[in-house]
Amino acid sequence: MDILDSIILGIVQGLTEFLPVSSSGHLEIGKALLGDKSIPEESLSFTVVLHFATALSTIAIFRKDILDIIKGFLSFKWNEHTKFVTKIVVSMIPAAIVGFFFEDQLEQLFGGNILLVGCMLLVTAILLFFADKAKNTNKKVSFSNAFIIGISQAIAMLPGISRSGATISTSVLLGNDKTKAARFSFLMVIPLIFGKIAKDILSGDLNFENQNITALSAGFIAAFIAGLFACTWMISLVKKSKLSYFAIYCAIVGVVAIIVSFLN
Repeated sequence: MDILDSIILGIVQGLTEFLPVSSSGHLEIGKALLGDKSIPEESLSFTVVLHFATALSTIAIFRKDILDIIKGFLSFKWNEHTKFVTKIVVSMIPAAIVGFFFEDQLEQLFGGNILLVGCMLLVTAILLFFADKAKNTNKKVSFSNAFIIGISQAIAMLPGISRSGATISTSVLLGNDKTKAARFSFLMVIPLIFGKIAKDILSGDLNFENQNITALSAGFIAAFIAGLFACTWMISLVKKSKLSYFAIYCAIVGVVAIIVSFLN
């Protein structure tokens, strides 16, 4: 993979990580269109690096919230901040279980399976359509909600299911405030991404010896910058209830991906 391809895919990742259109699905489509011949392990390593970049952009956007949460948590008192951290931990359980027991099976899905991506994008479109019709409330995410949203996040490990789309839609359909749903969705993935990278580094599964470090760095920077823009934009869009536009987009891309998979 050359530098230009990495930058293009980095921009795709940065934009689609926060927009509810499936970053992993768009990355797989992008790799296929650019003729990427990486083996699944190398392809997944590149995907992990780009997800790390967007996790950092999330931290940059929500830095004040995160600092307040950390300060509140370190007070060792049962307050709104410690409750929020506990909800984040609860939301991580389903994805952690799926990642631990089915990591090898998931890895094999990141090798240009465009048919799967197309089908899962249609599922994302359906979720977004129903979420867009939900009424807005002032309700906060509860502990039980956090676990259910976590299940959505685990399902979104499939390429083509939008993580932000699935988690925000699930939260909104459970009756939660749309802005609070978006905030929770963006913050809940940070510990998982950092945990995944730490695990892979310690186990030796994340190997960059055969990777083009310059291309990886270019993709990382592109994803980080694009992520800063997309995260801010997405929060505004959720407030304005514009998810139906993304539902239409996912449906169109999903159908095109399915057609392309049968033509190849």
